[in-house]
Amino acid sequence: MQRYRFKKIDAFVLGRSTGNPAGCVYLPGEDALSPEGMQQIARELAGVVNEVVYVYPDEGHTGLRYFSAEREVAFCGHGTIAVMYDLIKNDPVRLRDPITRIHAGGQELLVRNEIAQADSVFISAPQPVELTPPVSHDGIAAALRIPPGDISEKHRIACINAGLASLIVPVDTLETLLSLHPDQQHLKEFCLTNGIEIIVVFSTETSKAGNSYRTRVFAPVFGYLEDPATGSGNAALGYYLLKEGTWDGHMIAIEQGKSREDLNIIRLVSDASKVQRTVFFGGNAVVRIEGEYLLYL
Repeated sequence: MQRYRFKKIDAFVLGRSTGNPAGCVYLPGEDALSPEGMQQIARELAGVVNEVVYVYPDEGHTGLRYFSAEREVAFCGHGTIAVMYDLIKNDPVRLRDPITRIHAGGQELLVRNEIAQADSVFISAPQPVELTPPVSHDGIAAALRIPPGDISEKHRIACINAGLASLIVPVDTLETLLSLHPDQQHLKEFCLTNGIEIIVVFSTETSKAGNSYRTRVFAPVFGYLEDPATGSGNAALGYYLLKEGTWDGHMIAIEQGKSREDLNIIRLVSDASKVQRTVFFGGNAVVRIEGEYLLYL
């Protein structure tokens, strides 16, 4: 039996929203637990959290690895928000530092500490790589189980990797977005066949005034159908909006979820670089469970 410090932390919590839970396991070093052990814990926590984040010191910075019940995940936005908000808020030294650097998914990312000003931390999303959408308009509609005409003609379909290969699908109305009910196994096969990790469906219609977009994010390749609040997927949407010229980079709020009223909020902001702009996604976090994880190998 092995013992590890453990927390269940909900990210992107607002009002009645419970956000998105992450399991957080704290290690003295990356090699303190094998990848097989990391995968075992993630499988054991399936149904409680969608992803488990492993946190360890890494060359003077904080290193993160992510696992779902199915496999290792290249990047997990809500897990990064959960871990870094908690670490910064409870460390007087980190709390005084406006920027923290982390290592995640083979990249160095920035964490902006805005806890005092906005009760949030903001994570720099990995730089985007735009891929050619691997399937037709009709194929995407069939995978989502909607008529092809429900996909918007006003905005293009795109595939952007900003940590995860994300298929961006626009629909015209909030009603269409809320009515989506794809089959998990069918959608998983569609994603695996086409090299897609998550599907971000968005509408410019929102439930609440003042919010800019509404999204739903599907991630069946990771062992669950829908993610309630997604940093990486909404960051990919942010890069898409920058490229389309429909967002100037100033702070926006994105609603996410399948309920009209009980929704989660992810905030996006971009820097002003003229060379390669970076999207930051932000939110807060709340610790729900704290103790030890007992791993029986």
